[in-house]
Formats: sequence, structure tokens, C-alpha cells
Amino acid sequence: MPAPTADRRIVLVHAHPDDEVINSGIVMAKYAAESAHVTLVTCTLGEEGEVLVPELAHLAADRDDALGPHRITELAAAMAALGVTDSRFLGGPGRYRDSGMMGVPSNDRENCFWRAEVDEAAAHLVEVLREVRPQVLVTYDENGGYGHPDHIQAHRVTMRAAELAADPAFRPDLGEAWTVAKIYWYAIPFSFLQSGIDALRAAGDTEFFNGVERVEDLGMGVPDELVTTFVEGEEYIEAKMAAMRAHATQITVDGPFFALSNHLGQKIWGVECFRLVGGTVPAPADGSESDLFAGL
Repeated sequence: MPAPTADRRIVLVHAHPDDEVINSGIVMAKYAAESAHVTLVTCTLGEEGEVLVPELAHLAADRDDALGPHRITELAAAMAALGVTDSRFLGGPGRYRDSGMMGVPSNDRENCFWRAEVDEAAAHLVEVLREVRPQVLVTYDENGGYGHPDHIQAHRVTMRAAELAADPAFRPDLGEAWTVAKIYWYAIPFSFLQSGIDALRAAGDTEFFNGVERVEDLGMGVPDELVTTFVEGEEYIEAKMAAMRAHATQITVDGPFFALSNHLGQKIWGVECFRLVGGTVPAPADGSESDLFAGL
């Protein structure tokens, strides 16, 4: 693939198909519509995912184990909904297998992403970074957002790849060294989660948050003061929702994501939040940044 020529270039790294829409669907649709070059790198095919479509239940890992190829088609449809044309799998489709949730037997599969050697996996991403030359790189925090092993590994691989991509002594065969100017981690402020809990509770729904009273007990989210960047794009909510629907085996229109959006008037889905944690551009001190390319 020829190197992109757009003035603004962003690479987003996600663990499984559908993660990209939930965490960054607005950002991807917004920057694609603004003619930035948006590159999605997905680390696994999501083979261990739960199948929510009854007639496709046979695809599950404990039956035909054919969910991965199906999710490739779902991801392609989601990218079409968001207007993104550069979507890749780390090391190629199927190079790394979905590890499943933490502590389950699939964590021990030899080819699962959780067991991948970090520098070996990072080299695949280095090649992408040196080709695309993004100013902005986005991935999960050290906890992977909520403790999923593939999300944690995506964090490790991405941060290592950013370091290696900037080192001209590392694998010159992968392209000319490139330093990413801004590195972000996806973030959900505690206040956003609290709004969701309150809205669902008011609507009589206690299942999604399992009766949790305090956001600090959810195992996800971050204190509001850690969030540096809020990207708004309510005009792209419908594209985000269409992309969610494209992941039909993973997200149901009767499920908690759409229930939550209905109770909050879908407004919550029009803002995506991030922490600026690395690169050459300093983070704003007051959480006022509204553009991932600010300062470039």
C-alpha cells in the first residue's frame, strides 16, 4: 500500500473487531470525513467472542470455531459505515488469536495474542507506523480499559512499537524511522459512567452495571482529572450506531449499549475521551483539548 499523502494521519490500535466502534467510532468517522488518513489496526479476529445471533451460534469457538472469518466481514461493514478505508490486522488476519477473558483456558493457547512476544508483535506495528507516518497514535491504558488480556497486550505492543519505530537502528528493513508526535489512551471519565448508572437505574435497569453503586468499583474508567481530551461529533452518532449494528454477532440493538444511548438521548455516544500520555506535544493542563491533532 502506498504511503498516505494526507496532511493529518492517525493510527488506532484495537484488540478485537467492534472495540473500535465503542471506543473511537466518532473519532474515526470525524477524521475520515475531514480527509485525514485514518488507519485501524486490529490485533485479533475476536474468535472467542460470544455469538448473539441465534442462527449463527454454530460459529462459536466451542462449536465450528468459525467466528473469526465472519467478524472480518462485520468489521469491513463497520468501516464502510464510518468511512474508513484503511483497516488492517496486526501481522495479517489470524496471525494472533483472541485470548478470551482473563483467566480462561483460551489464555493458554500457543497462538493467542496474550502469549505473543511483545517485541515480535510490535515489529508488525512498527512497519505500519513507518509506512503511515501518523502524527497521532491511540490505544488502551495499562489496564486495557477493563482488564481484558488482549487489551492489555495491545497497550504493551503499541507503546513498544512507538518506541521502536522511532529508533533508526531497529529493523531498517521495515522503513525509515518515525516518531509519533502524540500518543493517546482511550479513557472513560468516572462522571460519564456515573451518568450511565444513574440513567439506567432511573429506567429500572440494574443488570448492565450489576447493581454497582460506585463507579470506582466497576474496574473501568478513570478519574475525570486524568482526561485531557474530549472530541465531540454528534453529527457522527448515526454513523457510529450503524457501525455498531454491523457487529451483529457482538452488539444487539436490544442490548445495553443501545438501551444506554436511548436513556441518555444518544448524547453520550457523541463525545469520546482520551488521555494524552506521550509524544512531543505536552498535554493540556485543564482537560480542554478538543482535537487529537491540536498543537501539530
